[in-house]
Amino acid sequence: MKQLFSNSKISLCTLIGFALAASPAAPVAAAQQTAPAAPPAAQQQAIAANNVPQAGQAANDPQLKQSPLKTLQSFEPAADEEYELGPGDEINLDVPGHAELNGKHIVGPDGRITLPVAGTIMVANQTRSGASQTIKDALTPYYTDVTVTLGIDKYGSNHIMILGNVQHPGVLLYDSTPTLLDAIARGGLMANSTNKDGIPDRCMIYRGNDQTITVELRKLLQGGNAMADIRLRRNDIIFVPVQQEEFISMMGEVKAPGAIPLTQNLSLHQAIAQAGGVTEFAGKKIEIVQYSTGKTIIIPYSQILTPNGDREITLHGGDIVAIPKSGLAKWSTVMTRLSPITSMATLATIAH
Repeated sequence: MKQLFSNSKISLCTLIGFALAASPAAPVAAAQQTAPAAPPAAQQQAIAANNVPQAGQAANDPQLKQSPLKTLQSFEPAADEEYELGPGDEINLDVPGHAELNGKHIVGPDGRITLPVAGTIMVANQTRSGASQTIKDALTPYYTDVTVTLGIDKYGSNHIMILGNVQHPGVLLYDSTPTLLDAIARGGLMANSTNKDGIPDRCMIYRGNDQTITVELRKLLQGGNAMADIRLRRNDIIFVPVQQEEFISMMGEVKAPGAIPLTQNLSLHQAIAQAGGVTEFAGKKIEIVQYSTGKTIIIPYSQILTPNGDREITLHGGDIVAIPKSGLAKWSTVMTRLSPITSMATLATIAH
């Protein structure tokens, strides 16, 4: 499997070399800027809370800023980040002195394995050492001086999804850390009359329902920036738009977060409907971050329920529309992106 990944990546890099060698390297302003020193986290939250715009008004100039390169780096998992178990992973246990506990186990859809005497044990979302300790704790009431060693035989849950303008959209399985260029190579480049080499100008990465980032892939490659091959995390979703296609991103408490094609006269209400509608946990406000300007607009959800209430809001390509959770707890939307128009990206944290 590793050989397959290696071959895919080499073929993409070779193609990139032929496609871009003849063109002058386009300097990436994002990569050349230095991020200002960030205030402590508590101070950042206080600044964000004091600068939340009133409903229906655009936010003032962003107070918390990072260079686009720093934004990408903060989105990327650490190179030495420990793998966390998930459903479908095949593990093996070694419990010295207790042969009945040794052997292979597949983590179930509920994130659990089943052992004699101890019963079901939750191991999902834990590292090897963490899961070993959890299993040891579960066995301790029944066994004395128990030691547990856990290994991973198959990474059944280490997958990402690639969608959009690729030859082979779908789920990609990995036994190592997935990366963006490898995923696009395995998805297959789609060349056309306006994009003959098939290399996407940009793509979106979605993480959960509250994180998204736009990667200006061609600019990063032309600038020789290693962040073009950003490391991904399990369950990330990559969306590759058609050349020149406009779209918006729906995030937060909607049933199907992701990219929505921006058609003529697309209303905010229609966009939410295409995302499956809101969940039962949706709050009372809608947050819109404009891709081209970096400005944030917050409107009450009730506004779009009134006749033509959402017609006052014009959606633009690249906009991020987020619906926060209801309740008194803080809800953070990490809407990081690289804009070809603005030289700085904003890490917006909205406290409700």
